[in-house]
Amino acid sequence: MTRDAALPLARALSPSLRPGGAPGPVLLDGGLSNQLEAQGNDLSDELWSARLLGAAPQEIEAAHAAYVRAGARVLITASYQASFEGFGRRGATRAEAAALFRRSVELARAAARGVPDETVWVAASVGPYGAVLADGSEYRGRYGVTVEELVAFHRPRIEALVAAEPDVLALETVPDVVEAEALLRAADGCGVPVWLSYTVAGGETRAGQPLADAFAVAAGNPQVLAVGVNCCAADEVTAALEVAANACPGVPLVAYPNSGEGWDAGRAVWTGAPSFAAPLAAEWVARGARLVGGCCRVGPEDIAAIGDVLRRTE
Repeated sequence: MTRDAALPLARALSPSLRPGGAPGPVLLDGGLSNQLEAQGNDLSDELWSARLLGAAPQEIEAAHAAYVRAGARVLITASYQASFEGFGRRGATRAEAAALFRRSVELARAAARGVPDETVWVAASVGPYGAVLADGSEYRGRYGVTVEELVAFHRPRIEALVAAEPDVLALETVPDVVEAEALLRAADGCGVPVWLSYTVAGGETRAGQPLADAFAVAAGNPQVLAVGVNCCAADEVTAALEVAANACPGVPLVAYPNSGEGWDAGRAVWTGAPSFAAPLAAEWVARGARLVGGCCRVGPEDIAAIGDVLRRTE
């Protein structure tokens, strides 16, 4: 598939179209890690789901396929926590690491084959610098590194993913305005559209910055396909989308919150009770969300339930 294949996705995010030409928003997948764990995989590793790109790629394809069966029409790749540095610490050469980035896109593409009369798009995940540190700092931001250093870190990852020709880059779970600026700079001119998605808490970025300032960095950027939030509590989404719509008028919105549980990085466990509820998706669509799904701990059954809600919004 050529890079021009992303153009139908851009058209699908208009208020009147989705895959197959029917009206309505586009359904994203859910949490890849929880589905991999449900399939019996151990992800207690600094590479997280990216480890399976080399160790068990068939498990990643199977997890993607579970979301396709649930109705997802955008699959987010297993490259969130992938990096040349992380693969290198496991003994991979630069070329071998680049091949693993490419594989992440190819596995999602393979899982999408056979969907009758519809398109399934592949979003190549570009997770934040904090995710690669594997210490929970993607939920804090403010890493103590400069924009230039972040650009230098992200650009090779983006180049490796773009070489596999995804339909869009998901610059996701961004905790910090500084990193958003770096990611957009690193992706500039790559030939693939992007969406920019923050993780938020208390109506601010995880680094404590106003959301109006956060979304403003994407305003007027022709490469930005959508802006929004992910990996946050579902009750944060509506207000964040309103801010995003005001900061980036006319830009489609994206929303895929997590289950609402908290992640304890020190103990590597989820805490608290889930608060995710599929019916909330109708509210997000009413606020302009065109890409809607779930993140951590939101599984195929939840995505199918969101799909039912989205069909009722048509």
